[in-house]
Amino acid sequence: MQDSQRNQTPELIQEKPEPVVQAAEQAAAEPPLESTPSLEEMLRKAELAAQEHHDAWLRARAEADNIRKRAQVDIANAHKYAVENFSSHVLAVKDSLEAALSSENATLESLKSGVELTLKLLTSIFEKFNIQEIKALGEKFDPHRHQAITTVESAGEPNTVISVMQKGYTLNDRVIRPALVVVGKPKKA
Repeated sequence: MQDSQRNQTPELIQEKPEPVVQAAEQAAAEPPLESTPSLEEMLRKAELAAQEHHDAWLRARAEADNIRKRAQVDIANAHKYAVENFSSHVLAVKDSLEAALSSENATLESLKSGVELTLKLLTSIFEKFNIQEIKALGEKFDPHRHQAITTVESAGEPNTVISVMQKGYTLNDRVIRPALVVVGKPKKA
């Protein structure tokens, strides 16, 4: 029985390869389909796409450099002309002071009233640009807003400003000049 099975197996193997061989021969004999591009065409297309991407990258890089340069110029101009608006307002104060000095028949009262008007003009400019005086007299000493010139014995509460030597100012809540103050200290027993 085994001999009969052995004889059948080689015949089966021999019969199956014939259709596979025939299909391979037919495929080799047929020309390649027109829809699939050749390797040269695919390479050419890939090179064109790579060149387009490289060109787009170069344009994007140049645009980024231009934006950076424009931003640097804008920042430089902002620093250079930051006080232009304030300066134009302060010129009115200078004009007022020069007019007072050029008057030949000025009396003490006219000079005083001119200075008072000039001070009001300057105060209005300070308000417009949010420059505010630091209130120091009678306040607790604050090293962020006050600069102590000296300390003196005082009957009042220690570490309190008892005298202002020079006013301090803030610009938009940022100290631009601290107040120069005299600070009280406790009396010795």
